[in-house]
Amino acid sequence: MKPKQVNQTVSMKVGQQFPLTIKRLGINGEGVGYFKRQVVFVPGALPEEEIVAEVTKVSPRFSEAKVVKIRKRSKERIEPPCPIFAECGGCQLQHMEYQATLREKRDIIKQAFERHTKIDVNQLQLLPTIGMENPWDYRNKSQLQVAKRGENVIAGLYASNSHKLIDLSECKVQHKATNKVTQTVKQILADLNISIYNERKHKGVVRTIVTRVGFETGQVQVVLVTKDDTLPRQDAIIEEIQRRLPEVTSIIQNVNEQKTSIIFGEKTIHLAGEETIEEKLGDLSFELSARAFFQLNPTQTVKLYNFVKKAAELTGNEKVVDAYCGVGTIGLWLAKEAAEVRGMDVIEASIEDARANARNHGYNHVSYEVGKAEDWLPRWKKEGWKPDVVVVDPPRTGCDDKLLETIMEVKPKRMVYVSCNPSTLAKDVDRLSKKGYKVKLIQPVDMFPWTAQVESVTELVREL
Repeated sequence: MKPKQVNQTVSMKVGQQFPLTIKRLGINGEGVGYFKRQVVFVPGALPEEEIVAEVTKVSPRFSEAKVVKIRKRSKERIEPPCPIFAECGGCQLQHMEYQATLREKRDIIKQAFERHTKIDVNQLQLLPTIGMENPWDYRNKSQLQVAKRGENVIAGLYASNSHKLIDLSECKVQHKATNKVTQTVKQILADLNISIYNERKHKGVVRTIVTRVGFETGQVQVVLVTKDDTLPRQDAIIEEIQRRLPEVTSIIQNVNEQKTSIIFGEKTIHLAGEETIEEKLGDLSFELSARAFFQLNPTQTVKLYNFVKKAAELTGNEKVVDAYCGVGTIGLWLAKEAAEVRGMDVIEASIEDARANARNHGYNHVSYEVGKAEDWLPRWKKEGWKPDVVVVDPPRTGCDDKLLETIMEVKPKRMVYVSCNPSTLAKDVDRLSKKGYKVKLIQPVDMFPWTAQVESVTELVREL
């Protein structure tokens, strides 16, 4: 069933109020309703609720509104346990029963395929979302912007659609170690009167506190992102972190001189302790440097990768490509059942980590290269090496057009697509389906409970 047709022009006005029934959740976790066949997005509203909405923004093809009053409340609406839920905006669905969020996340994928493909979604094997037994304290990494508020140093996230920094003294979805370490580092910066970055003036030194913990090892890494190479009172900062936080095994400085919302700059300086921390997934261990990508929810990552392995259907004879490989997690997860694994990533530090991880596990049939898959795959094809299975785990923007073209030219028998964005997944699958790839099944996985984000694994098989 295709989504209902809506008027292309919206005649609403900001401030206008009207009754609205919420039909479903949108891709950002907002309620979606239709007023005079025009689509309206309402943050905080839940499916089946009847509300009074007030228009806050009008665009050519839709409008945005806020909830003025809930006339009929969803049975699945709950009291969010986080005291700054409404202010922060980091979690969009804490006001909804957890099992209901899993159902809606599956539906968000279904909607994307209805909107962006000609695939009959009723024939699509779209499995129920794999959730968590305990959907709290699951994030292994926090990246909090710092600012000065009076004499205090605060660290947090910017409120939705604003430059107001919300201080996060405790985040319920962060691992408790990252909460504790960040708060202590924040206090150290205040005690030592360290210069704090001012975003508006582009002045000051410390911009961001990044904390990552190994769930299985307990090792913690602290990264101070600074505007300049110089870190004032560097020795004193290191000494205080080591004294107050013995669990911190790695202290790093990253330099980002740009006026940007991107966290990391290109230059990284090792200050004290180890250069990396270790994390374990199943029987594999991984060395993680400051800028290396690693899944943020280790508990669910094991479930995700196990499904990737199942979808790859390896027999021990297959050549596998792990595109967007990061530190090599997926490729190493598949290595025992593959004849050969080759991976690539554009971040050099990630590839160094991936190579070290492969060496540490004694895998001689696994190799990693710096660069893009769309450059390496044609090169390997010319050398007579062709993959049987290609695994992609792209950013939210989806696969690069050139990569999709290259995959369709190389024609692997099977493709496993790990996605964090249902819309770009559907668009990419639509292109692949026109070149003979058929969706066998899709498995949604809840990597980020209480948010609107949904990860999924799609198994594609070449029929032509």
